[in-house]
Amino acid sequence: MSKKEVKKVVLAYSGGLDTSIILKWLQDEYNAEVITFTADLGQGEEVEPARQKALAMGIKPENIFILDIKEEFVKEYVFPMFRANTIYEGEYLLGTSIARPLIAKKQIEIANKMGADAVSHGATGKGNDQVRFELGYLALRPDITVIAPWREWDLNSREKLLAYAKEHGIEISKKHVDENGNPKVSPYSMDANLLHISYEGLHLENPAAEPEESMWLWTTSPENAPDTPEYITIGYKNGDPISVNGEEMSPATLLKTLNDYGNKHGIGRVDIVENRYVGMKARGCYETPGGTIMLKAHRAIESITLDREAAHLKDELMPRYAKLIYNGYWFSPERQMLQAAIDQTQKNVEGTVRLKLYKGNVMVVGRESTKSLFSEAHSTFEEDEVYNQKDAEGFIRLNALRFIIAGQTQNK
Repeated sequence: MSKKEVKKVVLAYSGGLDTSIILKWLQDEYNAEVITFTADLGQGEEVEPARQKALAMGIKPENIFILDIKEEFVKEYVFPMFRANTIYEGEYLLGTSIARPLIAKKQIEIANKMGADAVSHGATGKGNDQVRFELGYLALRPDITVIAPWREWDLNSREKLLAYAKEHGIEISKKHVDENGNPKVSPYSMDANLLHISYEGLHLENPAAEPEESMWLWTTSPENAPDTPEYITIGYKNGDPISVNGEEMSPATLLKTLNDYGNKHGIGRVDIVENRYVGMKARGCYETPGGTIMLKAHRAIESITLDREAAHLKDELMPRYAKLIYNGYWFSPERQMLQAAIDQTQKNVEGTVRLKLYKGNVMVVGRESTKSLFSEAHSTFEEDEVYNQKDAEGFIRLNALRFIIAGQTQNK
């Protein structure tokens, strides 16, 4: 489909500099009617100002969508991912990755509702997000036209973006220019939602450079965290957290509560160099306070409720599952297949986990469940009446049989 054939386009719109420029650029380059979609994912910033900015740029009120999707985000995306104990390359809890398919889904829903024939995003041609958005679009509506301005235009610097904004009368926030009106380069590219906040760019592009303490916006530094540990209890049902300290909460409220505990105690900071799907390595820093607590707690409740072989198989499948989410394959049949298997294991994952939070650390100090597989009678070091220790000899010899035969015939 050529530019002239695009009539309506749904833009993932934050109201910031980049997406405001994209909005104007779509109007000029494609002569298309633009519909804006702003997602409230719990990023901690006001989303309503995006409405006023869109109106100021000529967008009709009925073409402006601002949706609070925090509960759907946590219940239908974050929680399923955490049932798998998902972690990418040993450290990244996938806070940005898991939000993209939901944004893509909502864009397609709006496109279908409004009769739009195209969607657009502000992801660059170097990153993972372009893949995540577009795989989502095409999985949900194969005939949709995708417009990725960063792969088309020549506005490839902050100076060019600001010049374009000035030329077209686009409001420039003070955070983008200094007191003399000159371009101000933000030290970090950031993305936030209820699960995490991420930092990339300039200072961090040197993998040897320690992040500045002022960079971290959510968490107290572990050094300055309270000197007294704090204990909390998380309740689980079907593999999902349902309560904190005995109080049942909605998914988004629960994650927000755990974020508050994590921020207070300096929990959830990571500094990693990750392998992007498009090929290069990238250094990123992340704060995932509530997610870090949830991961620890979920593994703890699984440790007493999940069968050994099911638990081990889950751990073997998890890196593949994490890779699918990181690379943008949330809507793929293979991710759905893995999710069905993972969810099947969670039917008896219920109970409570007691945690100790202290200066950047999350320590499990207790776990209990009415469906616990832990048998004190079998595992005690004291005298028991249920386990015959002599049975172990046959068990060991049967497992060693291949070693014995090889030793008799080959290892002489």
